[in-house]
Amino acid sequence: MGKTTGFKDIPQKDHGHLPVAERIRHYQEFTIALSDTELQDQGARCMDCGIPFCHEGCPVDNLIPDWNDLVYQSDWQTAADVLHSTNNFPEFTGRICPAPCQAACTLNITDEPVTIKTIEGAIADKAWEQGWIQPQPAVQQTGKTIAIVGSGPAGLAAAQQLARAGHQVSVYEREDRIGGLLRYGIPDFKMDKALIDRRLAQLAAEGVTFHTNAHIGVTIPVSQLQADYDAILLAAGAEQPRDVPVSGRDLKGVHFAMDFLVTNNKVVQGVSDTRTIAATDKQVVVIGGGDTGSDCIGTANRQGAAKITQLEHHDQPPEQEDKGLTWPEWPHKLRTSTSQAEGCERLWNASTAAFVGDEQGRLQAIRCILIRWDKDDQGFWSRTPVPDSEFEIKADLALLAIGFSNPVQAGMLEQLQLRQDERGNVQAATDGEDAYQTSTPGIFTAGDMRRGQSLVVWAIREGRQAAQAIDRYLMGCSDLPR
Repeated sequence: MGKTTGFKDIPQKDHGHLPVAERIRHYQEFTIALSDTELQDQGARCMDCGIPFCHEGCPVDNLIPDWNDLVYQSDWQTAADVLHSTNNFPEFTGRICPAPCQAACTLNITDEPVTIKTIEGAIADKAWEQGWIQPQPAVQQTGKTIAIVGSGPAGLAAAQQLARAGHQVSVYEREDRIGGLLRYGIPDFKMDKALIDRRLAQLAAEGVTFHTNAHIGVTIPVSQLQADYDAILLAAGAEQPRDVPVSGRDLKGVHFAMDFLVTNNKVVQGVSDTRTIAATDKQVVVIGGGDTGSDCIGTANRQGAAKITQLEHHDQPPEQEDKGLTWPEWPHKLRTSTSQAEGCERLWNASTAAFVGDEQGRLQAIRCILIRWDKDDQGFWSRTPVPDSEFEIKADLALLAIGFSNPVQAGMLEQLQLRQDERGNVQAATDGEDAYQTSTPGIFTAGDMRRGQSLVVWAIREGRQAAQAIDRYLMGCSDLPR
């Protein structure tokens, strides 16, 4: 603990943002970074708690008090080494992780947690700027071969770990560029894709081979991978979107949110010239209140939507959580994302009853109904329509952003016939001798494909742990960290 009274003497300060009117004119990142001196002060606020609850909140077990103190001491290079010991891609999580570590920070009891996420991202950015991040190729090769299906954070984290253990690693991606939903699912204003490219260059220098336009189970039979590799890791995510099966669902103008985001992101990244789905001058309704819905709002604002309305079917959360009941767990409270702050109307307790169209089959409005949430005798929540509460919202474009149910079954999973859980995710334990191994020996799974829709930081954790399990499966033991 560098400054004993830092948490009392130094007020919390986080990075800023460009003004809304300026940032919605482009798709670039818009945070205003803190200076090194300001970051040192924020690191000094860490209490180095006897029980570091931030560790409990962090899925990758980041050594948060350690690198907070190193930043305070201005030892940035050691801080970068400590940070990378648990997290392969801290510049990703420093931008797009919701930071459950900060919610668990002891100083969050008074709503002034250490700005852990900002410090993490700053350490990673400085490490790249100073040239401290270099390829770490294996000294000796094992001769073992591994195929990884999916190039999102789980697949890439596993690929880097396994390559550094000396294995020959090949990553297969169905899209034309590597990165999974990091590449085309997350807007560039939240994470610059150059961050992915420089990591891919590092992985390639460490021996990882990438195959794009390779849709396993469709363009390449999964049996080919089984014949060619000693082990396979399935890390293709959970990309089956949840639908809204109501009247008018087939109208022109009703789309899954990810289809909207992908077509825009490909234009922004120069892969495509045309947006097949556009919000320009339209009345846009986003159905769903999570991160994907927020990304749709930010993208629609940048495209010049006439109006954006977001429907959320839950009660409006409280402005402030009850610390005595929630801390150090992730609190249920009202949050406003940077995209929502750029302009949208948020409607709560609103459920979609029907999509209404014109004679040409084009969306004109959405018929909604208010719902009430009640607990039954067993403590389970159920929703009930409020009588006579129907209303309509004008809409030219409806974006369904209510999450993902499970991995896509067609193709690879149909061919493999692996055991699945009750939600349709590929089943595998996370510990024991068969950790991350599916019902077919030699085939492993990690990330959203195993646990369901989740956070990038959980994907990185599972990719690292699966890499250790695969290394142990191939070699009998493993020195890779778990």
